[in-house]
Amino acid sequence: MQFFPARRILAPFLISVLLLVTACGQTQAPSRWDKAQEESTQTPAKAKQTTADKSSASNQNLPKKAVAGGKLNKYFPASGGGFDRVFAQEKSGFAEAKLNKGGQNVAVLSINDIAGNPNAGTKFQQSTKKIGGYPAVNQGANGTAVLVANRYQVKVQSRSPSFTASDREAWLSKFNLGGLARVK
Repeated sequence: MQFFPARRILAPFLISVLLLVTACGQTQAPSRWDKAQEESTQTPAKAKQTTADKSSASNQNLPKKAVAGGKLNKYFPASGGGFDRVFAQEKSGFAEAKLNKGGQNVAVLSINDIAGNPNAGTKFQQSTKKIGGYPAVNQGANGTAVLVANRYQVKVQSRSPSFTASDREAWLSKFNLGGLARVK
């Protein structure tokens, strides 16, 4: 019975040492989930712009905030000629409609507000083609787009081989491009 006071002192001492050792040990490397959580909760860093980018952005006088997607819907062409226009998506600065013929999707029509992203309009600077008085470019084998008022990219993308480049250009000219140019 002489060891009883030693046991009362030894047990708390060992527990304290154990806690100290585990607390001061190396921490575990963050998992990919920890990194994803950290990235998703941080505010995005402002993109660095070169002086050339800044000058072109200021020349275009683009606003920082895009218009509401619902505000863009009224500038799409109406259904007709055997084609049905069905709105598919809208979000801030973007609206999209599917163009169907005979129950099949033949093309996708979209309007994208490039406010806050002036570099998106640079591909139109070298354009020699115009549709409705606005610069036009082909985007790959299945897309044609125009830039309206240095702010709105209006695009038609073929989803069927029967919907040709001339069909895309005809549908681009059916958009209310003049009305869209006045949207602020």
